[in-house]
Amino acid sequence: MVESRGRLLIFRTWTVGAHRIGDLIWHRRTLEKTLRGIDSPAFVVSMKHGESDFFRYLPLNRAFFRVSQAKILEVQARREYEGAGEFPSFIGWDCERIARELAGVENLIGISVWCQTGGWHAFRRLAFLEENQRDIWLRLNTHAAIRILKDGATVEQVVTEFAGPGQAVAALELLRHAETSIRELYYIEEFARLKLFFRRVRIPPLLHVYWDCLFINPAVRRILGYFVKDPETAVRAGEAALGLFPHMLGLAHEAGWPEDDIEFMRDTFRLIALARRYYFLPWDQELAAAIEQVKLAYKQRWPRSERQRYRIKTSLEPFHAKRRLLRWTIALLLRKRRGYRIIDRLFTLDLLGMLYRLFKPAARRSMPKYLRKSAMGIDAVLK
Repeated sequence: MVESRGRLLIFRTWTVGAHRIGDLIWHRRTLEKTLRGIDSPAFVVSMKHGESDFFRYLPLNRAFFRVSQAKILEVQARREYEGAGEFPSFIGWDCERIARELAGVENLIGISVWCQTGGWHAFRRLAFLEENQRDIWLRLNTHAAIRILKDGATVEQVVTEFAGPGQAVAALELLRHAETSIRELYYIEEFARLKLFFRRVRIPPLLHVYWDCLFINPAVRRILGYFVKDPETAVRAGEAALGLFPHMLGLAHEAGWPEDDIEFMRDTFRLIALARRYYFLPWDQELAAAIEQVKLAYKQRWPRSERQRYRIKTSLEPFHAKRRLLRWTIALLLRKRRGYRIIDRLFTLDLLGMLYRLFKPAARRSMPKYLRKSAMGIDAVLK
């Protein structure tokens, strides 16, 4: 029918873990069965570059080398998990890496650049519709994705074209520092590099910051403390990245780019750095007081009437949970390989969903509103 009407059917492999095709984006057998027997010039498969959503630290989705049908690569200019255009979250170097790794892939016919939508958050900047350069980071990423992935340009060429020859050096250095601060402070590298799965979902490499929320609470502290084996390095890396911001402000001025966006990024990342100290250092009442004080100053400095900002979800009371119970729970629910274990087939894939539906009213009341209301919520993940 599609062919007879002269249309093109674009099939996206993005899933959220729900139902039997919930692992379509990363499970080679599910993808192969789904696409088996489809051989049409009117059929195109569209895939995100990683095995989860648009995050850093994810390796290239190897399905690009296995799918024989025509393919489209999806990248995101409006980084929904990294400020959605409120500060520089440059994708140029990631695009260069993706282009190198996709060399030799057959039947890759194009790219899809998400520059306008994505995410359950309050950020509202829109590419190509803003005044006074408010969409500058979105336009920069869009330009970079097209020039690098379509035309084979380099990051240096892209930045020079976008910023102008006179400002290119400062602009490029600013973007390098922003890249460092995001990779080493916004993310926690040791955790981000883990390969973890829950049911049919690959666990995102970013746990403590999600969309427009920063979570500073005992549950996140316990989980990160369990997985991060070198907390001192994590704290030092975050502090070092935070120290880049004074120079970044000067570079933004030199490049003629919005300095208030760098100030907003600095103030947000200062809270993330304090959160990292809370996650990995011994409990300290003075640190808890400092977090609350900086949080209040942040809300006063960036009122919602003037710009959207991050929501800081704090609950800083000590939490004394048995480490053995946490270890058993993680061992039961999470796995480090793609293949399903016997326990997954017996419990997490089917029985866990049944138990959740059986006790759903009580289970939903015990969960934070964020888990129940954001995106498709926990209900979809457990289907």
